[in-house]
Amino acid sequence: MWVYRLKGTPSELDPILPELFDHGARGLWEREGEVLAYFPAPLPLPFGGVWEELADEDWMKAWRRDLRPVLAPPFVVLAPWHAFAEEGIPLRIEPGMAFGTGHHETTRLALTALARHLRPGERVLDLGTGSGILAIAAEKLGGRAVGVDLDPSVLPQAEANALRNGVRPLFLEGSLEAARPFGPFHLLVANLFAELHVRLAPAYREALLPGGRLLLTGILQEKAPGVREALEGAGFSPLEERAEGEWVLLAYRR
Repeated sequence: MWVYRLKGTPSELDPILPELFDHGARGLWEREGEVLAYFPAPLPLPFGGVWEELADEDWMKAWRRDLRPVLAPPFVVLAPWHAFAEEGIPLRIEPGMAFGTGHHETTRLALTALARHLRPGERVLDLGTGSGILAIAAEKLGGRAVGVDLDPSVLPQAEANALRNGVRPLFLEGSLEAARPFGPFHLLVANLFAELHVRLAPAYREALLPGGRLLLTGILQEKAPGVREALEGAGFSPLEERAEGEWVLLAYRR
């Protein structure tokens, strides 16, 4: 096993994380000022990191030893091998195979926002589902969730995570078009880059019922004004805004 070590600030490193998965990373470990990405073999990457070789046994032991449950009230995000000894709603997610394990601020922001805004029985669209964590959380709150992702390789992992949690969201390859036959939705949650939110703002409106809610994260604070402007230009009205670290969640109503 090889580790690709990247140093930088959160604003420099966080946008790269999904790209590391796209290049075949088996897992990520975020630490203060750096990210360790685990790969089966070294390959040319454009991010300026350094490669180090690790014995397979060593990195697996370190991965399991150092990974901790994550609190995102009312949820507790656990790896399959963690014992559940906390109050809250457990989410068992296999770490490292797709983006969205609860260890990133944007995922925690989205989880807690779902708990504030989702009502039982509502239809939920998780756009860019990754590990499926947000669709799974929506189902655990009593919603009926559809998760879509442009990357078909993440869908089997999302399905496996759903089975671990005893829920059955519908997972589909694609984007908003793929979900259209199952909408319009009461709530749409998307953990994407700010630039994508700006581009998709008019389509978000079409995907939602009148009065439907939009929960958007993956937005650096410095880029939030552009997202707000796009959403309000598309006819959305603000509900709330939450931040963690350098990241923002924006909630809007159609």
